[in-house]
Amino acid sequence: MSRTVTVGLDGSPESRAAAEWAAREAKLLGLHLKLVNVWEPGPDPMAQAPLLGAETQRHWSERIPHEAADGIRLRHPGVDVTVEQLPGPPAEVLLNAAKDSELLVLGSRGLSGIAGFIVGSVGLAVAARAELPVVLVRAGEQAADEHAADPSGIPSSAAPYRPVVLGLDIEHPDEAVLGFAFEAAARRGTALRVLHSWSVPPYFAYGLPPDPAFNAELAKQDAAELTAALRPWREKFPAVEVVEESRSGRAANHLVDASADASLVVVGRKIRRSPIGAHIGPVAHAVLHHATAPVAVVPHD
Repeated sequence: MSRTVTVGLDGSPESRAAAEWAAREAKLLGLHLKLVNVWEPGPDPMAQAPLLGAETQRHWSERIPHEAADGIRLRHPGVDVTVEQLPGPPAEVLLNAAKDSELLVLGSRGLSGIAGFIVGSVGLAVAARAELPVVLVRAGEQAADEHAADPSGIPSSAAPYRPVVLGLDIEHPDEAVLGFAFEAAARRGTALRVLHSWSVPPYFAYGLPPDPAFNAELAKQDAAELTAALRPWREKFPAVEVVEESRSGRAANHLVDASADASLVVVGRKIRRSPIGAHIGPVAHAVLHHATAPVAVVPHD
């Protein structure tokens, strides 16, 4: 079976932006691109209603994905594009369709720079349950947005890529997350900016004044641990420039801020096979809702 990048396409602006991003990524990876169009069968009386008749169903179930595929083939020559049209609950269908893929890409409606994404129930359900990396792309995302500015100050796809940003848990650094981030930076020929956040002791809870010397020691210790966690990966990817940033405060806030100058933000999600449902984690959840660059959620054990 051919290795693929799978993308959910429903004709919305956000799904079209996701399809364009997925096509660019498929070209970087040298993989096939699969467009998956999911439709939910309605009750018989609704299916027989004049406004939801054969012509409308044909437009949504046939024309949109196939026209999108034709456009992608023109704009991304060399990328092999296939289309699958499947009925059923969208999250379940997308997860099944992508189970043998390298990557699953979905769209998410974009808001202002502060508000970031609106991640719908399907996107959250897929990101929380998938056992492969899931990338969320906001509506309006353009190829030039992933690149630095040209000499005139305008972002251009002819300029180098912006850095890839990785939020790293140095207490449990996972190889799947690190490998994904380093490989993404290597493919783009860009730097990998690795952020780790640590918490300042809650002096205020005890009515004590801050201790700058102690804080400095904590910062030094955290930076050393971050360097140690990344050392074997620097050796494995010597061509990737690595920028280490150890900061106090909330990890999600730092990652959202860093997304403004990123081509891609990478966060991890621990796989929890629980009968009470999947969870995405507070950091990944916040980044998905507020980052202004595409976000990759990488599952790990």
